[in-house]
Amino acid sequence: MQTITAEALKERLDAGEQLNLIDVRAEIEHAEFNIGGTLFPLPVIQSMAIEPLEHLKNEEVICYCRSGQRSTMACLMLEHLGFTNTYNLVGGMLDWKDKFVK
Repeated sequence: MQTITAEALKERLDAGEQLNLIDVRAEIEHAEFNIGGTLFPLPVIQSMAIEPLEHLKNEEVICYCRSGQRSTMACLMLEHLGFTNTYNLVGGMLDWKDKFVK
């Protein structure tokens, strides 16, 4: 697992990069605020029901949550399941909102 900062991620998004963003928060958190990631809650990953993500095993996958804790666990679990290029958004949506949402 590698890490990415909110600034680096925003720069890549602003540049128009097509990224594999995975939001591992709960559905209600995703509905309240998100940065365009696909909702795939941590409990689903922990249950190993990752078939919808299988095609990303050798792609860069950036996971995010509220603070970076759940996304860290998600990255570690995905690596255990064979994903080769996972990134955790340091500070999660709290850091993102602090830096970019006015």
